[in-house]
Amino acid sequence: MTKIKHTPKTQTKINPRDLADLIIKPIVTEKATRLLEENKYVFNVNPKATKPDIKAAIEALFDVTVIQVNTFHLAPKKKRVGRFLGYKPHYKRAIVTLQEGDSIILFPEV
Repeated sequence: MTKIKHTPKTQTKINPRDLADLIIKPIVTEKATRLLEENKYVFNVNPKATKPDIKAAIEALFDVTVIQVNTFHLAPKKKRVGRFLGYKPHYKRAIVTLQEGDSIILFPEV
């Protein structure tokens, strides 16, 4: 019997200047606000972004330490304009868990 060697998945190498373009916007909903208590933040990200890319982008933009990144694609929703039926644009969400003691200020005090 021969052993099969598994090669690690290839990761896309993103230019550090392009990392900011991976994060589209933070999400502020009831569920996302509850997750803030567990030091988890929710962001809309580029659908082609990988977990290592998202981790590098968050760490570079906000100067924090990321422990874990969970991602999921949302199901397309139908949108009707008059008699025409279409779908909302495709997007991906990431739930980012930060190291204890780190935080991201989503609402700066005015």
